[in-house]
Amino acid sequence: MKNNVFNILKKELREMFRDKKSLSMMLVIPIFIPLLVIGMSALFESQMNMPVTDYNTIGFNYELDTVEQSIIEELEINPVYDTEENLKEKFDNGEIDLYVTRNNTVYTINGDDSDTTTYASTLVESYFNAYKDYLQTDYLVNHNVDPSMVMNIITLEENIIAEDNFFASYVTNYAFFFIIMAITVSATYPATDATAGEKERGTLETLLTFPIKSKDIIIGKFLSVTLSSIITGVLSLILAIISLKIANNMFSIYEGMDLMLPASSLIFALIVILAYSLLISGLCIAIASKSKTFKEAQSALTPLTFISFFPGMIAFMIGITTTNVYACIPFLNYTLIFTDITSGNINFVHILLMLVSTIIIIAVVLKIIIKQYKSERVLFG
Repeated sequence: MKNNVFNILKKELREMFRDKKSLSMMLVIPIFIPLLVIGMSALFESQMNMPVTDYNTIGFNYELDTVEQSIIEELEINPVYDTEENLKEKFDNGEIDLYVTRNNTVYTINGDDSDTTTYASTLVESYFNAYKDYLQTDYLVNHNVDPSMVMNIITLEENIIAEDNFFASYVTNYAFFFIIMAITVSATYPATDATAGEKERGTLETLLTFPIKSKDIIIGKFLSVTLSSIITGVLSLILAIISLKIANNMFSIYEGMDLMLPASSLIFALIVILAYSLLISGLCIAIASKSKTFKEAQSALTPLTFISFFPGMIAFMIGITTTNVYACIPFLNYTLIFTDITSGNINFVHILLMLVSTIIIIAVVLKIIIKQYKSERVLFG
């Protein structure tokens, strides 16, 4: 049995490494991970360090008094005075970043939900807070009230424990999402070629005539696809670590942070990648085995690429935390556990549940495929 499995594995690997498309899926796709990490970091950096001149042109439909003018000068606001109708037109044309209208003592900040308007709105709110403090202080003084007794009636202190850098967590987890996607793409092509491809070429029929058990054939094919996925996953992780190190030194948003994972976290990250590679390889072979042609198998496997990382992405965006139940749910568990690993919260129970659930699913999937290969339906559908 071992010799048969090894021979099938050797055959599949030989064909895989001879096929340029299989090699490109395995080795080229991970190269996009550094582009993702550096690109996202550059985007975050540009948003955080946007110069004030990019959002400081503010329209007013009323004249500012001397105090207001001194405040806007201090905040580097560039005022534009005009009627409300003209200001709206200028805003729509991009000539101003937002505009303020006044109706007696009611001031309205007008804009949209763009990033520039958000920064401009924060700047204008700072201006109004400063102006409101001045008016309140002036009112109290005119009524013979010590402003410090009213304005500082309470003392506020902060004792907030610093959490991980938001951008660091974001870019690290999205790098893992891309690793998941790279592994999935890497598994689909060799799985398709080893099943539907051989069926279409007629070589599978010849292979089944040999004195080799269906079990040995499936396990050999499964191991070859798994090996391809693991190579892609490990290469992707290495490139992700390198790109995170480069980004850590290149961008100021990570100042004071260390994006590098400790050795223990890297080991557990490899375990997650290994478990996912096993699962996705088994699922790809199971789905592709049902197809009669290579093209049909590729179409059937396409949704799997999206299913593989969407649950984890949604969980990360809405802040779902790992539980014993979630640790058993395919696709979702890998992302949640990896997020815990990167944040230093390594839970051995969750990792064990992930491994056990993965093994059970793979065993069931392989049993179904082996049963299929014992029937002529695998050839003639």
